[in-house]
Amino acid sequence: MKQSIITAFLGKTQDRFSEYQQPTNLEERLRMVQKIPGVTGVEVVYPYETGEPQETKALMDELGLSFAAINANIKKETQWVPGALSRPQAELRQGAVEVIKKAKDYAQAVGAPLVTCCPLSDGFDNLFQVDYPRAWRNMIESVAEAADYLPEIPLFIEYKINETRVNCHVDSCAKTIVLLKEVQNSATGVTIDFGHSLLAKENPAQVLGLCAESGIDFYLHTNDNDWNFDWDLVGGSRNFLHTVEFLFYAREYEYDKYFTADASPRIFDMVGFFTQHAQMNQAIWNLVEKLDRAKYRRLMAEEKYMDLMQLVKDEIYRL
Repeated sequence: MKQSIITAFLGKTQDRFSEYQQPTNLEERLRMVQKIPGVTGVEVVYPYETGEPQETKALMDELGLSFAAINANIKKETQWVPGALSRPQAELRQGAVEVIKKAKDYAQAVGAPLVTCCPLSDGFDNLFQVDYPRAWRNMIESVAEAADYLPEIPLFIEYKINETRVNCHVDSCAKTIVLLKEVQNSATGVTIDFGHSLLAKENPAQVLGLCAESGIDFYLHTNDNDWNFDWDLVGGSRNFLHTVEFLFYAREYEYDKYFTADASPRIFDMVGFFTQHAQMNQAIWNLVEKLDRAKYRRLMAEEKYMDLMQLVKDEIYRL
């Protein structure tokens, strides 16, 4: 199991009410990652954290760290706060696409395997606010252009039901798959964030199967929440059995990319928080390794539901 962290969470963050932690630069963040047992990779946000590629790559090599992904941020700048890839104005869409392309250039320069992008500002707050068909077509065309550029660096799209918009255009795994089917580029995939899946009232394990059986690649973000808000808690701390099942199917599909912590320490010690997160993930991963997964799936096929519940009690909860 390869684990990584989105480095933006190793510094100052804020919500509508408070600010948390102290500001840090990328080098300080990477040196913190080095202190966290079991974490060997990072996802770095472009263009706000990245710095010069040669210097960043040299620092990563010095610290013995690897890139899990480059995160293309297309929601922060003022012109994209109301939306980026779906906007009616071609110049605004093109500017956002160029950020993704430059993130791909950066990924290639530093040796990162993929770019991930979460178009959170693309959506709507009010009814009769946007032209839905045109916005959807704009999303398809924008993602297609970004995906066509430098296809050796695949583009993964992360969905979320809301925030920053009341309704995001790409709000579920199924809708993201539909988007990528329209894009028609094999150098694409879905970034499945465990907590975002919960917020969409999905089953995270099921969406793994949905992607895999639809021929869509996937990249995984780990965290947890209460199904009501994107709290980005320590993985497995609220939804233990869902996390077990999620990792069960990750093993079934022989997932070999990084499991990236998209989690926020807020009031907690940052190194301690991510240490607990990594240890919880690894412990559940090890638990799943010991399960006879073929037996579980055979019992599913035979519809032996009570036998399965007995196994869950005995082998997972160990009651």
